[in-house]
Amino acid sequence: MISLIPVEGIPEVCPGDEIADLVLRAAEVAHHDILVVTQKIVSKAEGRLVAIDSDDLEARRRLVLSESTRVLRDREGLIISETRHGFVCANAGVDLSNVGQGQAALLPVDPDRSARYIRDAIRARHGLTVGVVISDTFGRAWRNGLTDVAIGCAGIAAVIDLRGTTDASGRELAVTEVCIADELAGAAELAKGKSSAIPVVIVRGANPAWFRESSVREEIVRPYGRDLFR
Repeated sequence: MISLIPVEGIPEVCPGDEIADLVLRAAEVAHHDILVVTQKIVSKAEGRLVAIDSDDLEARRRLVLSESTRVLRDREGLIISETRHGFVCANAGVDLSNVGQGQAALLPVDPDRSARYIRDAIRARHGLTVGVVISDTFGRAWRNGLTDVAIGCAGIAAVIDLRGTTDASGRELAVTEVCIADELAGAAELAKGKSSAIPVVIVRGANPAWFRESSVREEIVRPYGRDLFR
């Protein structure tokens, strides 16, 4: 049975802070736990903060464009663009919420590397095998509402390939690949919410077979040549 355990008591994160240490001081982490860590505290710890006047719409636009490699849509103050990571999202992930006045948070330079850093630090300090998912809130084409998805992961499968296995009726699955990392991110968001100041959730009870080396960029981001919509 999978349990969701919100990690309370993590203080305001500042550039240079070690997220692994903050989590280990606030919670009991166990072997084969999965830590779902919100992107915002990763960006803060890595110093991915820039000064900006939130009322200066042109400055905000320039910042979004500087974080984008391709603009897909641009209308009514909203830019849907592709980031250097290959993510397609609103305003290149530039976020003015839950940061200091006059600041904006940018996405981590390499969220997979950020996840590996946290995973390795916990292993070095306590010898624990854990998975780490870096989550962020994205919209979705053709569907209203927001949900958390994985933008980085380490030590836990990003995608589980079920092709060649059989369903409950004994029929062979031909195309089923499950995005475990996104499912973990979405489940954890239910435990932390959007306004509860809980930036980390421990997911406990996951299938031990899911624990392996992984990468959101390599396993989840669809290559441009296989994308039917860009």
